[in-house]
Amino acid sequence: MRTVTLHLCKNDTMTDMLTINLSKGVASVRILEDYPGSPGGECVEAQEAGGQVLTGELQAQKAAFSQACQALNGVIDKVNKFYDKVFVGHSEEIARLSVEIARKILMQKIENGDYEIESIVKEALENAPGRQDVVVHLHPEDVAQCQRAQQDDPGSALVGVRFVCDSNIGRAECLLESPKGIVKSLIDENLERIDRALKNKQ
Repeated sequence: MRTVTLHLCKNDTMTDMLTINLSKGVASVRILEDYPGSPGGECVEAQEAGGQVLTGELQAQKAAFSQACQALNGVIDKVNKFYDKVFVGHSEEIARLSVEIARKILMQKIENGDYEIESIVKEALENAPGRQDVVVHLHPEDVAQCQRAQQDDPGSALVGVRFVCDSNIGRAECLLESPKGIVKSLIDENLERIDRALKNKQ
């Protein structure tokens, strides 16, 4: 009498043991892998089902992550569009406020006398069309300072320039007259140029 012990797998965690007593020897054994009742068949099916479940979960997570990324990109795009709209819509207001702040700071410096009128005149002379017979109109409080600078430095650009008092010219401003044209260095006009430059840049 020969005894053969078979292990039957019903699921991926449990196995049953079956003992068969045979009166004769076993000549050959063939395992039917695709047969539902064959040893290990149920285990294979369980493993495949588990793999399919795992693959399905990964695909679901991937799809959820992709949707979250798309939603985030959409929010970022909307925020950027909103920022551009607000910034462009207020560009003129931003430029105006910037110029007004600059005006207040400049006026405070002028009131405190914190400026160099000779440097302002020299800059205007550089833009003048000619240097012959130049007459510079200045605020009465600025004339004396330019005349002193002219006397103290005989080699400066102020040599040969005639300074005249003009109550229509503000402090830290000047107006140059020459046979070839007029050059103005006025605070309001300079601020207007800055304002236009800011608007064009934006």
